[in-house]
Amino acid sequence: MSLLETTIGGILQPDGTLVLDARPNLSPGRVTVVLRQQTEAVPPLRGDWFDFLMSARKRMEDAGCHFMNDGEVQTHIEWLREGDQIDDLLRETSDIRRQSEQP
Repeated sequence: MSLLETTIGGILQPDGTLVLDARPNLSPGRVTVVLRQQTEAVPPLRGDWFDFLMSARKRMEDAGCHFMNDGEVQTHIEWLREGDQIDDLLRETSDIRRQSEQP
């Protein structure tokens, strides 16, 4: 007797029925079902969202990530407000197209 095995996730309903995520690729017949409760991969959060955010930022800083200071943020905002040559060309092309479509 050969042993064929497949692993498929599913949900155990409150009434005890099992809803599989996919159709098993096995021949019809008698099977053995082993149920294993999945554990939470992420521990529950303690504290509020701000505590989580500050903790995440601290871990990123410790890993060497750079966060902009006030001056860098202001410089970036000014750069965004200045516009962009590509945006200007797209706007100009759009204006020309609109003018050519008008009777």
